[in-house]
Amino acid sequence: MTSTTPAAAPGTPTANAPTTPTDVRHPGPRRGLDWRLRFGFLSLIWGFSFLLIKVGTDGYAPFQVTLGRLVFGTAVLAAAIAVKRERLPRGARTWARLTVAALLLNALPFSLFAYAELTIPSTLAGICNATSPLWGMALSLVALSEDRPTRVRVAGLGLGFLGVLTVLGAWQGFSGLDARGTALALLASLCYPVGWIYVRRTLAGTGASALSMTGAQLFLATLQLAVVTPLFTAFPARFAAVPLLAIAALGALGTGLALLIQYGLVTEVGPTTAQMVTYFIPVVATAAGVTLLGEPLSWSTPVGAVVVLAGAALTQARGGSRSVSKSGSVSKGGSLSPSRSDGAPTAPTDPTPATAPSPSTAPRPGADPSPSKP
Repeated sequence: MTSTTPAAAPGTPTANAPTTPTDVRHPGPRRGLDWRLRFGFLSLIWGFSFLLIKVGTDGYAPFQVTLGRLVFGTAVLAAAIAVKRERLPRGARTWARLTVAALLLNALPFSLFAYAELTIPSTLAGICNATSPLWGMALSLVALSEDRPTRVRVAGLGLGFLGVLTVLGAWQGFSGLDARGTALALLASLCYPVGWIYVRRTLAGTGASALSMTGAQLFLATLQLAVVTPLFTAFPARFAAVPLLAIAALGALGTGLALLIQYGLVTEVGPTTAQMVTYFIPVVATAAGVTLLGEPLSWSTPVGAVVVLAGAALTQARGGSRSVSKSGSVSKGGSLSPSRSDGAPTAPTDPTPATAPSPSTAPRPGADPSPSKP
C-alpha cells in the first residue's frame, strides 16, 4: 500500500501555503475527472495491488518483484517531478534520514508482502495490510506522548485485533493457515506506523515538497533493492510476460500514479475524506483474489475484515481537542505523501498496499489511518 501513504489531519503542503487570489475557486470547466471517480480508481489500484503481487511472484522472486515495482514507481514520480520542475531535497542529513524512511516505508514492507504471498492468498495479505492503523495506535501509546488514548480508541484497538483473530480462525487453532506467511504480512503492516513515527520525529519541516520527498524516498528504496536483490536471487532464466506486466502495473499504477492521484484528492477534498480509501482496500483485495484468482473464502474472512475495519475506524476517533504535528499536518503511510499502509500508506499504507507520510506532513500513528500501500 503506498502509501505513497494512510491520510490524516488538517493540512497539506497546498493548504499550508499562504492564500492568494489563485487559491479562490472560480466557476468554470472542471480540470480532469470528478474526485469521486478518482477516489474509486485509487481504491481499485491499491486493492488490486495484492493480486498483482501474487501474479508477479508466479514468475519472479519476491525481491525481484519489489525491485521492479520500485523502478516503475520511481520512474512515474521522476517524470512528475520533471514536469512540475520540483527541486529535490537538500542536505546530507535529510538524505540519510530519507534512506531510513525508504527502508521502513517501502523496501522492507514491499518485500515482506511479496514473500508473504508465496504462501498465503492475496485476500489475507490485503486484510493484514488493514491492521496498520491498529499497530499505529498501539505504538503511539508508547512512542508519542502527545497522543492521549481515549476509551473509544483503546476499545477500537481491542476490537481490531479481535477481528484479526477472527480472520485467522483462532477458535480452530489456526488450522490450514501458513503461520510464516501470515506473520510476514502482519510484520509488513507494522513497518508502516514505525516508519510514520520515524518520519514525524526526523523529517518534519525540511522545506521540500511532498512530491520531491516521495520521489527521493522511492529512489533510495530502489537503490537498496538493487543492492540486495542480486545477493539473494539469481538472474531470471526467462522473462515471463504476464508476471512482468503485473510488476509494471504494480509499480507504475499502484506506486507511482496512485500517489499522484492521492495528492490531487487531498488538495481538492482534504485528507479526512481522502484517507477513507483505507477502508475500501481490503474489500477490493478480497473481491479480486476470489473472483480472478479463485482463492478460497470462508465466512470468517469477510466477517473478521469488517471487525478489523470497525476497530481501525474507532482508533481514529477524535475527542474535543486535536493533536497536530509541529508542521501543522499529518499524512498517509507507505511513502512520503501529502496526506501506505504500502500505505501507506502511507500510506500508508504502499497497500500498500502502499501506500507514505510526507516529512512535512508526517502522519500521527493511531490518530489517522494511512492507506498503507501494499
